[in-house]
Amino acid sequence: MLTRTASRCSTKLRAALRQPPLCVAKPTQCRRFSMPTASATPGVQSSATSSAGMLSPFVSELDKIAPSFKINGSQIRVLQSPTEFYETLKDKIRNAERRIFLSTLYIGKSEKELITTLQEALRSKPNLKLSILTDALRGTREAPDPSCASLLAPLVAEFGPDRVEIRMYHTPNLTGFRKKHIPKRINEGWGLQHMKLYGFDDEIMMTGANLSNDYFTDRQDRYHLFSSKDITEYFSNLHDAVSSLSFRIDPSDAPSGFDMVWPKNNAAPSPLEDHKQFVRESTGLLAGLISPKTAPLTANDTTPLEKRDTSVYMLAQFSQLLSPDTSTELPAITHVLSTLAAPQYAKSSWTFTAGYFNPAPSLTKLLLSTASQNNTVITASPYANGFYKSPGVSGLLPDAYTLLARRFVRAVHEKKLDASTVMKEWRKGTVGEPGAWTYHAKGLWVTLPENKGPSISLIGSSNYTKRSYSLDLEANALIVTANEGLKKQLADEQSWLQENTTVITREDYAKTERRVGLKVRIAMLIVRLVGGAL
Repeated sequence: MLTRTASRCSTKLRAALRQPPLCVAKPTQCRRFSMPTASATPGVQSSATSSAGMLSPFVSELDKIAPSFKINGSQIRVLQSPTEFYETLKDKIRNAERRIFLSTLYIGKSEKELITTLQEALRSKPNLKLSILTDALRGTREAPDPSCASLLAPLVAEFGPDRVEIRMYHTPNLTGFRKKHIPKRINEGWGLQHMKLYGFDDEIMMTGANLSNDYFTDRQDRYHLFSSKDITEYFSNLHDAVSSLSFRIDPSDAPSGFDMVWPKNNAAPSPLEDHKQFVRESTGLLAGLISPKTAPLTANDTTPLEKRDTSVYMLAQFSQLLSPDTSTELPAITHVLSTLAAPQYAKSSWTFTAGYFNPAPSLTKLLLSTASQNNTVITASPYANGFYKSPGVSGLLPDAYTLLARRFVRAVHEKKLDASTVMKEWRKGTVGEPGAWTYHAKGLWVTLPENKGPSISLIGSSNYTKRSYSLDLEANALIVTANEGLKKQLADEQSWLQENTTVITREDYAKTERRVGLKVRIAMLIVRLVGGAL
């Protein structure tokens, strides 16, 4: 049932946005990439100076694209496995004192242990508050049967709306005729809340993983933990902003177990009532939050300036909510890849991964235009794709992604880049068989000439597809670092993600078992014609 009432969310967010933006340091130091030089030996200092010079063309333009903070590289911890991700998640929940905010596509409807962990933390700490943001289409898909919404609503019933708020975002692209006639599961192709932001007091986990059992056990992703009050506060504001543009979930005696309510003091009218005005109001709320000129940046980090060797750019892709579109993720990654086309980066290398291989056409062109060597693309084998043998139309997706990967490998060959760029498929068993894993990691690493580890890495929710850049809500962090310890962590991450990979060539795609049927091609065409995307 949809009703309207009042909420605290948009009021809190507007107050945050009214605060004057603060720079992390003095203006002359805030937007310049520098290397610590104290106690450096001549050889090390020469190498550091060279690395800083190579990074400068990236940073000078990124500073104009997105807000950023400078921290020490040791404030970022790279996790490796689904189990480590889940145990860290629970540990941070248990130890949170003031706030927990979770932005995700969905929480698995059977995640009783995670809910119990949240309950125990809230019961033991009366001042602790919880805010959860998921997608409305995914979160209510099974209703009136058990769903994400029915799993979360009892938290509000037990702890009250002043301590627990559950929000579900609904795309403005699915209204009227489309919403009435496009079936569930398929309707998600018109836009989702796709951010993954897991915040606890003054720390935040950036990842591509949702909150369900497979992501906690046998679905490989990436996970970075940022111990920074400033970065956490920024993404908390982003979470609050989207929450103020979302339905609220209230406990109910209805068969579904919940009501989906549009609060009267939300930041915009419901997208189901007036989607055009919804976008106009959303633009007014979000545009200033993601701009480097107007973003409300705090300055709480006590790290000495000379030790701030890492810049973290906060990127957002909110295309469906912004008119004009001033999203920052696509411009940032476009700049990074365009810069790599310069001759001075001929000895650099990059690794790009996406579990669902369908990069936006502009990114494919840029990846194949860099001067870099020893480049690697990692994607899921059809047998490690989460949609493998899935019922209905979604079961066609592994073959669709295979077709797109095949086209990329063909483009590599046509541009005579076979010696510099390889495609690798990740596989650990076969979906549906005992012990099998799926692959969901996404990201970019850039290693500069004469460096042993990546100086640039992109982490977050985006799949880097046309859909990511037109339909879904995405949040990412772009790391630019001179910290050797962090570069080693990123190098190790690149390495372990390739432990279960095999190089795939044009000859492999020509094999009979790799051929894609006509029905897959037709399904891909239909989705595009009616305005959706993979």
